[in-house]
Formats: sequence, structure tokens, C-alpha cells
Amino acid sequence: MRDPYSVLGVPRSVSEKELKSAYRKLAKANHPDQNRTDPKAQQKFAEISAAYDFLSDKDKKAAYDRGEIDADGNPKFAGFGGAGMGGGARRSAAGAGTGAGFSAEDILKEFMSGFGGAQTRTSRGAGFDPFGSSAGGFGSGFGGGGSRQPQAKGDDANVTLAVSLEDAHKGGSVPLRLPTNKVVNVKLPDKVEDGQQIRLKGQGMTSPWGGEPGDAIVTVKFERHPKFRRDGADLRVDVPVTLYEAVLGGKVRVPTLDGEVELTLPANVNTSKALRLKGKGLHGNGDLYASLKVVLPEKGDPDLESLMRFWRDQKPYKVRD
Repeated sequence: MRDPYSVLGVPRSVSEKELKSAYRKLAKANHPDQNRTDPKAQQKFAEISAAYDFLSDKDKKAAYDRGEIDADGNPKFAGFGGAGMGGGARRSAAGAGTGAGFSAEDILKEFMSGFGGAQTRTSRGAGFDPFGSSAGGFGSGFGGGGSRQPQAKGDDANVTLAVSLEDAHKGGSVPLRLPTNKVVNVKLPDKVEDGQQIRLKGQGMTSPWGGEPGDAIVTVKFERHPKFRRDGADLRVDVPVTLYEAVLGGKVRVPTLDGEVELTLPANVNTSKALRLKGKGLHGNGDLYASLKVVLPEKGDPDLESLMRFWRDQKPYKVRD
């Protein structure tokens, strides 16, 4: 291994906290799953991990600083060129430290938990293999051994789906553009409610670790309707009528979610009360209440005005206390 201080870019006076911080940054930036196009990514990552484990071992660090051992942990004896007696036995398998500080495994488990709860393999007896099989998606190791575990899943995407009252009433599918820019048709549940959530499996964000994509969590939001006002399952609608329809009665067309229906007005109908159309509310569970609104001629009418003056003077009546 190269000089571990150079590998991590830290001075010999580095503190444990500074050493840990430097390793976290380098390990995160040089992780193989973040650099899949770099053929040397695994080598760089292994070197960084080995350098940290070496320097986090206080005894090894002190011996290295005194010049007693080399970067591989081998004793330095004159004439042996650093090979050392028993050097092979003392060589770090993958830089696994035994000091009091945090090991590379500990830090990897800590910061990998931010990428979907991934954890590194912990097998001290076999040495730290940063690319061994793991739940975090490190790969299958240097030699390809070990079974491949499921990779970290992508994040779920929260999406709002605007649904008209007509679509909510009739059901069917509604198109939705996801954060991934993909357009899908969302099948509405039977008698869908405002605020109800629908899970679309595998339609969320892609996994940076090569695992399955997350899900799309779709929240249904009823759109404001230009005619109907919703009161739970009941609907209310304003129906304009002429003055003579209100006095003489008649038949008027009233809109519903299933299309227009004919409503019979009784003579002398009081427009202060709404007329109920049973079962014409949302999903057929509620009712439709038609509020009648008397509308006078736009530009006025001399005959109507003359009649109203006669009525006021000869047949007055009270509607207010």
C-alpha cells in the first residue's frame, strides 16, 4: 500500500475525528456503485479503506510514524527491503484495523444507512471485504464469491392526482405524469374518496445502487367543479329559473354527474329551499340539492315593471320581519 497519509490526504498530526471525516468523504465519493464507469473504482475504494483501517489502529500508526513498520504492517529490517520476517502473517487482509478507533466497516455502515439502510458485511475473522456480498449492494467481492443479496430499493415518489367529480363518480382510469416524466394510467378504486392514496408498485424513483425502483404513492385530490359544490357524498347545484316558472311552475333541466335530468317545479315554488333529487349525489350514495335562483330579464321589461308597481301598491306582502 502507498503511504496511508497520502491516500487519505491528511497530515501525520491528524486527529481521530479528522481522520474519520476524511475517510467518510473519500469513501462516499469513490464508492464503486457511484463510479460504475471507472474500471479502477474498486481498487481506489479498497486502498482508501485499507489506509483508514491502518491509521485508525493507534499501535500501527505509532509504529509506522516511528519507522518500525511499512504501510503494509511489515517490520522494517535492514537488508530485507521491507519484506520482514513474518510479514505475510502480519499483512492486513484488507486493512482491517484492531485499534480503538472506528473501523472502515463501522463508518461504511453508518453512512450507507443514509442510502436506504444498507449495511456492510461484518466478518472480522475473514477480514473486511468492502466489495463482498451485502445488503447495500457492494457487489460480489474481489473473487466473485458469495451470494448476491438484494440491492437497496429506490425512494418512493409522492404524487398528487387531480380527479374531476365526474371521473371519481364513474371510475375508470386517469392519466398521470410521474416525477420520472413517465405517463401512466391510474385505475381509480371503486367509489374513490378525496385524499385516498393509491400505491403504484415499481413506479417510484430508480435505485442508485441497482436495486428495484421505489413505488409511487398517489394521493387523490378532487378538483373544484364549476357547477357542483360537494358536501360529503351530497352535491349542491344552482338552477336559474324565470319569474314565471317560479310562479306558474313547469319543467327545467338540471345537471347531474350522470347527465341532465328533468325536474318538475311546483307552482309558487319558494326558492329559499332546495329541491332534492334522491340518489343523484356522488357515487349514488348521496343526493343532489337544486337551489332555484330567480333570474329577471337582463334589460328590464316595462310591462313587468308596471305589473310589479300594481302588485306593490294593491297586493303587498311581507317576506322580512
